[in-house]
Amino acid sequence: MAEKNSISFDQLLSDLKNQIYHPVYLLHGEESYFIDAVSDFIEASVLSDLEKEFNQTIVYGKDSNVLTLMSYAKRFPMMANYQVLIVKEAQDLEKIEDFQPYMENPQPSTILVLCYKYGKLDKRKSLYKSIEKIGVTFESARLYDNKIPDWINEYLRQLKYTITPKAAAMLTEFLGADLGKIVNEIQKLLINIPAGSEINEACVEKNIGISKDYNVFELQKALTKRDVLKANQIILHFAGNLRENPLVKVIPMLYAHFSKILLYHFLADKSTNAVASALGIKPFFVTDYQQAARSFPAGKTVAVISLLREYDLKAKGVENASAGDGELMKELIFKILH
Repeated sequence: MAEKNSISFDQLLSDLKNQIYHPVYLLHGEESYFIDAVSDFIEASVLSDLEKEFNQTIVYGKDSNVLTLMSYAKRFPMMANYQVLIVKEAQDLEKIEDFQPYMENPQPSTILVLCYKYGKLDKRKSLYKSIEKIGVTFESARLYDNKIPDWINEYLRQLKYTITPKAAAMLTEFLGADLGKIVNEIQKLLINIPAGSEINEACVEKNIGISKDYNVFELQKALTKRDVLKANQIILHFAGNLRENPLVKVIPMLYAHFSKILLYHFLADKSTNAVASALGIKPFFVTDYQQAARSFPAGKTVAVISLLREYDLKAKGVENASAGDGELMKELIFKILH
């Protein structure tokens, strides 16, 4: 059952753009990007520049306390309809539950924004329930890795750009699931690309510094085809560029790849749409996993996953006195292929 005043990111921004305001906003959850996007919009848009001078206050949780914040919140705006009070890093506030009296009688002309990052306010507590009654709660959930390419595609669509599936996969592979980092890199990339353009692998390689030939995405393809020469070329490139390609970054991506291959082996329905849904991939990539399953039977796939776990520990120094990332990578790929 949905929470009474819980709201989606898109709906929340739409309401704010339409000047539909509430006395309290609780922005909490593991994904900081959405929290920052909402609070930044409120900071930039609710008040005019002149109104902000007297009616906008931004504080950090570790530098304040609830009693002081409540005194700010109870003030009346000066020559404006609202005052805005944004509490960043609200998770650092001591005794945040002491806000309870204010939530029972909030100042209607104050917009209080609590940015509670990297965790969630306990929904069982009275404070949460009170905010839910009089304001808006927005839970900023971290996206699963397999959802990141779709998110990139939608983000760019709203900016009037398109992106190829492989380019989106390259960005995801290189930048991980940190949406803030992804957005920063995309914004830098768009500086050099005309509006309405399609972003392809060459654009990503040129503007972000990801090699279209030497990346984990291409390594997975080489392993899938059991292309020993190409796999070794990529690993030699990785070994010579360990700063961009550390083993602790490569192994989780290979682990996710081979876990999908193992899952494919045990699917009862191997139709394209069923496989795409079960593996959390685009139908475009299903043929890659069909070929990977032929190259790596179920037993071999299990053995590869075991190898990846072993070398993950070695990369972290367990039962490994001296071998560096480059040497470990070469050993790992040799064992996967033979």
